[in-house]
Amino acid sequence: MAPSPAAPLPGPLTNLPKPLQWCLLAAGSAVLLLLLTGIDFPAAALIGPMLIAVCAGAAGATIRMPRPIFGVGQAVVGCLVATSIDITIFKSFLTAWPIILFSVGSTLVASSFLGWSISRLGILPGSTAVWGSAPGGATAMVLMAEAFGADARLVAFMQYLRVVMVTLAAAFVARLWVDAPAPGVPAHAWFPPLDWPALAATLAVAAVAGFIGKAVRLPSPYFLGAVLIAMALHLGAGVPFQIPEWLKAASYAVVGWAIGLNFTRAVVVHAVRVLPQVTLSILLLMAFCGGIAWLLSHELGIDPLTAYLATSPGGLDSVAIIAAASSNVNLSLIMALQSARLIFVLLFGPALARLVARAVKP
Repeated sequence: MAPSPAAPLPGPLTNLPKPLQWCLLAAGSAVLLLLLTGIDFPAAALIGPMLIAVCAGAAGATIRMPRPIFGVGQAVVGCLVATSIDITIFKSFLTAWPIILFSVGSTLVASSFLGWSISRLGILPGSTAVWGSAPGGATAMVLMAEAFGADARLVAFMQYLRVVMVTLAAAFVARLWVDAPAPGVPAHAWFPPLDWPALAATLAVAAVAGFIGKAVRLPSPYFLGAVLIAMALHLGAGVPFQIPEWLKAASYAVVGWAIGLNFTRAVVVHAVRVLPQVTLSILLLMAFCGGIAWLLSHELGIDPLTAYLATSPGGLDSVAIIAAASSNVNLSLIMALQSARLIFVLLFGPALARLVARAVKP
């Protein structure tokens, strides 16, 4: 059974002044971020701060991320998602739509079945299980899950565990064909030259997305509001956006802290208890997607590395970096399929979550 929402137990951080708690959280996050970045760990900018925040929450920290700051962080992530979708992806979709629909549809069915199975076995609640199993962008799924009433902490646990496993597997498979570097961030890329109009567009969207999203009653108004506004400006009007690495890292840290600080000792214990079952479900989804990749390669003549990277279940940005560093792959097909899956999950994820939740009820 999932942990009850009882009040968190006091811990060593409970009685510390809140400014000191924030300082310890920031310092610990910076140290772990540098360590994870140094070893090219996947999604280090998000996972590092979130792990430190989980430890702080389990140790009784009383600080919480202010909602407006969390909202702006979500909006920047929304701009990042929107700008990763390029018009060429839609052109690739038009030329390869049967492949994309087959791959995306079968993966969504498989992930929903795994979510249903996890719920049916009583490992996690229905909507939490299906959002945690959804093969879309991990951060997007966590933010959407929270808006639809799922336990964002356990969804984050499932999603980011899969990000790590899928990215490491994709990097390993890529190195079987080419000498592709791990998806790290070069030191000089943290502070690139600023394109002030493009950066201003990003900040403007981040500032107004929540207001517009709430006005039209979007679920997760900051995140989805930013996605829709940025896509309209980027694809429709050609407005450039810039999200430098330091801004991306700051936004990821804000999201990671907001999620991690809500972990209590009971939630951490439950996450550890279900780790074997969740890991098995991730391995099954990866194996299923590997089978789809084999089918695409065997039946349609798509080269194996392109097929594998295109069907990897999650970690869109990391897969894109690995694909860009690999020679002789069809990058447009990879990005088209990965982006199509993200869009499909954003569109149909809520309905799937409700369907699975209803199916699990006795």
